[in-house]
Amino acid sequence: MYSILLQTGGGSGNMMNLLFIVGMVAVFYFFMIRPQQKKQKEQKSFLESLKRGDKIVTIGGMHGTILSIEGNTVLVEADQGVKLKFEKSAISQEQTKAAYGKTEAKA
Repeated sequence: MYSILLQTGGGSGNMMNLLFIVGMVAVFYFFMIRPQQKKQKEQKSFLESLKRGDKIVTIGGMHGTILSIEGNTVLVEADQGVKLKFEKSAISQEQTKAAYGKTEAKA
């Protein structure tokens, strides 16, 4: 009789395990996946908004000014007369954000 009572009490343990797994998935989504997706959207909109005359920084750390944009390539002037061609995806951020951080970039 005592063994029958022990066997029927295990249902709430399975429910707790299920709630724990659902909670872990929610934590991964809100702290890892969602911020990454937001960052990717911001980077995509930044690359689409590039125009002639913008001061930029590449992923490799090269600073320069955009001279022209043709499709996915960008012609950048790094110094007087020094012109370099980059892919749009190699552009990291605006020069003002690189120098002053995000808080003072658009002030």
